[in-house]
Amino acid sequence: MAPYRISVNGTEHVVDVLPDTPLLWVLRDSLGLTGTKYACGMALCGACTVHLDGAAVRSCVTPITEATGKIVITIEGLAADSGHPVQKAWIAEEVAQCGYCQSGQIMSAAALLAKKPDPSDADIDAAMAGNICRCGTYQRIRRAIHHAARMPGGTPLGGGLRPPSEPPPGMAPAKPALEPVTYPGGPLEQVVKVPERRGIQ
Repeated sequence: MAPYRISVNGTEHVVDVLPDTPLLWVLRDSLGLTGTKYACGMALCGACTVHLDGAAVRSCVTPITEATGKIVITIEGLAADSGHPVQKAWIAEEVAQCGYCQSGQIMSAAALLAKKPDPSDADIDAAMAGNICRCGTYQRIRRAIHHAARMPGGTPLGGGLRPPSEPPPGMAPAKPALEPVTYPGGPLEQVVKVPERRGIQ
């Protein structure tokens, strides 16, 4: 093992780990920053996404040697009071369900908006393609990114973006449709039909 100096969320740390230790485990085990999640371990799902010199990277496959001398930002450092426009938009659009993937989703979205303050649907789809949500909240994720792009405090206003409550063209509303169904021998019930997932895959 060897000591490595890294900057995480504005604080300098020296960690004594093996050179091939993934940044994810340095963050979680050495520094106690558990907001960054472990899921696939192969950079396939995006749950472990952090910023490395402003770029969204998968920390589960990024060795500590690649983070040395660079600025690391995790979900905990994005905004101390959850006041980042993306975090506010996530809350306003009620994006999360189980929530496990959301720190990675938010970090990817924040990196996108830092690079493209007024992203198109295609920009969002491309930037978020590596982040998997097993709850299927893709429509709300896209809507929240558009919402954040319109908010002050990080990205310019304007650009002709639609109100956050209005779905992008070609997308169904986020709320599930309800269809009455009569069960044999029972009262009239309602069954939630999950909307078809479109857009981000």
